[in-house]
Amino acid sequence: MNVPDYIKSQMPPGGLFANEDWRVAARPFPLDAKLTKELETLGRVLLQFNRAVNLLYRHSAEGKQPAWIAQWLDAGKPQWLIDLQRSPAFRNHWPRVIRPDLLLTDEGLSITELDSVPGGIGLTAWLNKTYAESGANVLGGADGMLTGFASIFGKANRVHIVVSDESATYRPEMEWLCGTLKDERFAVRDTRFPDFAPGDAVYRFFELFDVANVANARGIFDRAAAGEILLTPPCKPIFEEKLLFALLWNRNLRDFWRRELGDSFFQRMLRLTPYSWAIDPTPLPPQGAIPELNLTDWNQLKSLSQKERNLILKISGYAETAWGARGVFLGSDLPSEEWSRVVDEAIRDFAIHPYVLQKFAKPRAVDFAWFDFAAKAEVKMPGRVRLSPYYFVAGENDAARANLGGVLATVVPADKKIVHGMTDAILAPCAQVETNGTS
Repeated sequence: MNVPDYIKSQMPPGGLFANEDWRVAARPFPLDAKLTKELETLGRVLLQFNRAVNLLYRHSAEGKQPAWIAQWLDAGKPQWLIDLQRSPAFRNHWPRVIRPDLLLTDEGLSITELDSVPGGIGLTAWLNKTYAESGANVLGGADGMLTGFASIFGKANRVHIVVSDESATYRPEMEWLCGTLKDERFAVRDTRFPDFAPGDAVYRFFELFDVANVANARGIFDRAAAGEILLTPPCKPIFEEKLLFALLWNRNLRDFWRRELGDSFFQRMLRLTPYSWAIDPTPLPPQGAIPELNLTDWNQLKSLSQKERNLILKISGYAETAWGARGVFLGSDLPSEEWSRVVDEAIRDFAIHPYVLQKFAKPRAVDFAWFDFAAKAEVKMPGRVRLSPYYFVAGENDAARANLGGVLATVVPADKKIVHGMTDAILAPCAQVETNGTS
C-alpha cells in the first residue's frame, strides 16, 4: 500500500481543521519502549494531580490551606464564576479529558502545561484510524480515541459538543468524530443551541474566558449545577491555569503534594515538570530571594543577560492570549527592550492576569519525514517534537481511571523555538518501534 496516498485519500471532504493544513507523515512517529511505557502510565499520575489541585483550592477557599493559593487562582475571575467553581454541585468534578503538552528533550519528556479543553481529539482519532488501516500499530489502536471519548459520558441520553466561535477551527474535527462514532446521541452544537434535557451531557469546547460570547453557557452551567446534565470540562477555571505548576514547585506546599500524590507520583511530577514560578510582585523581606533565580525583586528579571534568560514567560489563563502559542515569550529569543516590556506587563497585571515563568526545556533535534505530493517524494526534515497524549477519564470518584486513547506528534522545523501546530508542521500519530525497527 502507498501509505501517503492512502492517508490523503481518506481526508474528510471538509477537512479536519477550518482553513488549516499540515504536512502528511509517511509513517507514524516512532517511540521506544521506555517512552511508550511513560506515556501509558502518565494518565494515572495526572488524574491524581488534578484531584489534588481540586482539593488544594477547596481547602484554601475554606481556610484549611493558605489563602494566597485561592487568591492566585481566582485573580481576574468574575465573582459568579468563583461562586460556581466553589459550589457543592461541582465539589469533586475535574476534567474528563487530560492532555499534557510534552516536549521531547535530551533529558526525556518535559510537561510544559496541561490542557483541559484540548483541540486535536478528532484529528488524532482520524490519524490513528487511518494509519492503523494502512498497517501501522499506533498507540491507542485504531479506535482508542473514539471509544475513549465516548466513554467519558457514561450512559448520557444525548451528548452535545458545544463549540464556540473562538474554537471554530476545531469544529470540523468534532463533526467528523460524531459522524464516525455512528452513535445518534452525539452532535456538534453552536453557542445558541438551547435544547438540553435532563440526562444529557455537554462537552464544553470553549474556554471560560470566552463565556460572554457563548450565549448558552450560563444555561448549561445552571443545568449542570442543578444536577440535570453532565458537564465536562466542569466550569472550574482552576484547571485552565498554568499557575498549577508554580504551586507544584512551591516549597510551602511540599508536604501537601507528597501526601496527596504519594512520594512516587510527586517525584515523577517534579522530574517531568520544568521549575515554575508565579510572577507575584509582593515585596520580599530584605534577606528574601526567589528560589533558583536568586533574585530579590521580579524587576531584576529584566536585567538578566540573554544567556540567563533561558526562560519561558506566559500568561497563566483566563485570557484570549492564554491558549495556542499566543502569550508565550522565550526570554533568550527576545531583544532586551521587548523582554523588559513583557516582564513589566507580567508584574503590572498580576492581580487580573497572572503570569507564570518556567525554565525553558529545549526540545531535542529529531529527524522525521513528510510526503511532498507535488514532487511525489518523501522529504526528510530536521525538527523538534511535541507529544500530546490524550487521556480519557471514565468512571466516577475513586473508580475513575484515565485511559490513553492516542498520542499526537507535532514536529516543527528545527529552527522553530516554540513547538506548536503550524502549516509547515508534520502531524502524525505515534507508534512503538520494536527492537527490529518495526512498528
